[in-house]
Amino acid sequence: MQPDDVTHDEAWFEALMTTHAPAVQRFFARRTDRCDVEDLTADVLVTAWRRRDDVPDEAVLAWLYRTAGFVLANHRRKGRPIPVDDLPEVADLDDPAWHAVRDDDLRRALAALRPRDRQILLLNAWEGLVGAELAAVLAVTRTSADSALSRARARLRAAWPT
Repeated sequence: MQPDDVTHDEAWFEALMTTHAPAVQRFFARRTDRCDVEDLTADVLVTAWRRRDDVPDEAVLAWLYRTAGFVLANHRRKGRPIPVDDLPEVADLDDPAWHAVRDDDLRRALAALRPRDRQILLLNAWEGLVGAELAAVLAVTRTSADSALSRARARLRAAWPT
């Protein structure tokens, strides 16, 4: 629940959309067909409105990215429009976004990593998430997120062709 002094009303939602909808659209644009981007973004925003009292003011974008991961996983699994009320508990980490990387050396290095490491690296590099925001998307503590990012970077360095 949000503090009593914070009202998640229509003005709050309009500000959320203005500020964060483009980032959510970019998230989907990197991970799915163009024809699905607007629909999936709308699903995330509808979920944000329905669950507005659950959206933490200190981590709105992280909450949206986490929800977007669930929406995308559901979309891939079902291959058809998804009911936003039935979000999975665990996101599908097999993210094809890394396939969009054009550098062959980087592609091979990313392909050698576990899906979780790729997810962490792409959230950091493409979405710009660090610290508390990365932790919120991964549903771990800040310390765990920092450690996971550090380990993923080390594994990427080890997998990089010399």
